[in-house]
Amino acid sequence: MPHTSRREFLKIGLKGVTYSLVGGAASQLAMAQDAASAKGKPNVLFIAVDDLRPQTKCYGMEKMITPNIDKLARTGTMFKRAYCQQAVCSPSRTSLLTGRRPDTTRVYDLQTHFRLYLPDVVTLPQHFKNSGYHTQGFSKIYHGGLDDPYSWSVKHWRPSGPSYLKPESLAIMQKQREEIKKEKLGRATQVLKRDKKTGMKLKITRPKFRVRGPAWEDPDCADNGLPDGKTTDEVIRVMREVKDKPFFLAAGFLKPHLPFIAPKKYYDLYPKGSLTLADNPFPPKDCPKIALHNSGELRAYSDIPRKGKISDEKALELIHGYYACTSYIDVQVGRLLDELDRLGLAEKTVVILWGDHGWQLGEHGLWCKHTNFETSARAPMICRSPGQKSPGVASNALTEFVDIYPSLCELCGLPLPEGLEGTSFAPLMDEPNRPWKTAAFSQYPRGGRMGYSMRTDRYRYTEWGILGEAPYARELYDHQTDPGENVNLANQPEHKDLVAKLSRQLHKGWRAARPA
Repeated sequence: MPHTSRREFLKIGLKGVTYSLVGGAASQLAMAQDAASAKGKPNVLFIAVDDLRPQTKCYGMEKMITPNIDKLARTGTMFKRAYCQQAVCSPSRTSLLTGRRPDTTRVYDLQTHFRLYLPDVVTLPQHFKNSGYHTQGFSKIYHGGLDDPYSWSVKHWRPSGPSYLKPESLAIMQKQREEIKKEKLGRATQVLKRDKKTGMKLKITRPKFRVRGPAWEDPDCADNGLPDGKTTDEVIRVMREVKDKPFFLAAGFLKPHLPFIAPKKYYDLYPKGSLTLADNPFPPKDCPKIALHNSGELRAYSDIPRKGKISDEKALELIHGYYACTSYIDVQVGRLLDELDRLGLAEKTVVILWGDHGWQLGEHGLWCKHTNFETSARAPMICRSPGQKSPGVASNALTEFVDIYPSLCELCGLPLPEGLEGTSFAPLMDEPNRPWKTAAFSQYPRGGRMGYSMRTDRYRYTEWGILGEAPYARELYDHQTDPGENVNLANQPEHKDLVAKLSRQLHKGWRAARPA
């Protein structure tokens, strides 16, 4: 993928912005005209699921109990090969919600707000708001602490109350808090820069410390005893309230992100003897070290060793927790879809569900995300739209999360703002397997280098490097013969010509991969 200069980053991001951020500048007449133009257009139910990989029955995971997400796939379009642009929360969500790729947003971490570099960019929900929709965000849509008030018609809503409920977990965390207080460590993070108009955080420091309980818990509680159940309750309440006007409701669910906390009844769905470990718990052969990590996010939890192998027993506990949390979220999704039906809105609403990136469940000996491997870059994406011609037919086309912005605009009849860097997948909802993109692009920074990764129909090809230098390392995996990405072919002499060809394609970038 071609490297872009700092000046070009800003030029691309600021080009062609079609709306002002200053909401008060719009006249009452203009706002009335916007509302009138939105009347009759489809609503949008926008469902974001944190850390959800394609771990549902409709994606071929037969052990999973996910009837509601499966039903959405049967009535809409399931994109089998959808890829995030960077496999970590804030960069992925920023890319999706701005319609721009990480090298344009310049958000590669969890501490930077996109408005630091793109102050006037119009986000996806903001574009709908400017077009006369009521837009409202619930729980995690943007990364925690980096919300965007310009995106919403009313203040963003977050669930209250603890995530851990068991006394033993609460005791572990209280002990950590006491130690932190004793050591006088102060605040975990500091704000380095704020937006002058809204006071929102634009840049924060990395946390000095974290208070963490165990990596999983199975409290015997009702669904709304935990944050995600409360979120469902609130989205349903607001849905009933705004049912008679065009809306864009963004429902963010926190699970199956760590810690894996779900009501006990969801753990009970999966007998322990039915669970199995990843079948490739080892690094790919000839894999460069820069492609791997120490699963640091997981190791912050109180029951996980700070270094060394995760035991098979603990790995099975984690897999159990991930499965349980996924089924817990599936029920919440079902409640939202059932409410659309009850209100008579199902035929008037575009529904899109996405997980912000994939997740490693022990594959390659890794946990969490933070890689360019298929297990981190690929994530579920399902969209249902009134009047689509091929409901229930899955698409094998290569698609990207950056495509969601233009797709929702097209499905709802809104104009496309300039500067978007994705392609509407709306045509695939009528012809799911028509010729489409030749590649999907992801990236991940590590050790001062950027790993640019490209997924073609057959191959995943990655280059690690620094601007202006020859690649530090390369990876090549053949998904026809090695879908688990267990053997890196990049350094084998017989693949020299293939590597050169894929490298040229990578450097031509996403624009050259667009469908004709």
